[in-house]
Amino acid sequence: MSFLAKVFGGKKEDKAPSTGEAIQKLRETEEMLVKKQEFLEKRIEKEIQTAKANGSKNKRAAIQALKRKKRLEKQLQQIDGTLSTIEMQREALEGANTNTAVLTTMKNAADALKAAHKHMDVDQVHDMMDDIAEQQDVAKEISEAISNPVAFGHDIDEDELEKELEELEQEELDKELLGTGPSPALPIVPSAEPAKVADKSSGKKKEEDDDDMKELQQWAS
Repeated sequence: MSFLAKVFGGKKEDKAPSTGEAIQKLRETEEMLVKKQEFLEKRIEKEIQTAKANGSKNKRAAIQALKRKKRLEKQLQQIDGTLSTIEMQREALEGANTNTAVLTTMKNAADALKAAHKHMDVDQVHDMMDDIAEQQDVAKEISEAISNPVAFGHDIDEDELEKELEELEQEELDKELLGTGPSPALPIVPSAEPAKVADKSSGKKKEEDDDDMKELQQWAS
């Protein structure tokens, strides 16, 4: 079947979904995967908190939480790759709509030329369409090559988990040290000079002088 027959009609086969329907389905899938991403990110944060809480109390539970975090991060990476592939496929379908419109316009133009130039060289038209088909195949191959998601993930390293747990414990210890309160205030040193203590001996002498004066007055009278 020729290229034009495939594009504009020919043997009827199973009806494929329209490009608009396919694009809508891809968008719905994208939304679902984005929600899955948000869910996984929350799970990862929860496992980090669990590892911190059990770092010094239950080391085994902390290590298990970090293992779960690694698995969730791997799923998150896979979703990122899938989203990239879906986005490229959606863009290809949107481009296909444009290409269909362009090809339809080209066919109309070709029909007009055929009517205007009945003696047009048909071989030239075939050559032109072959060139277009070749470029479409090249574009398709490039799109498929780019759309293949890159493989992610690697084996979990126990030493790496131990190191990460130590960093979490140190982080909690630093927070506790930074959270200690200020030192108690020192007592205020008085700035005024202390009052002078009266000299007891001088007071006693004054009393004796008063007694002598009284005795002198009595004798004089």
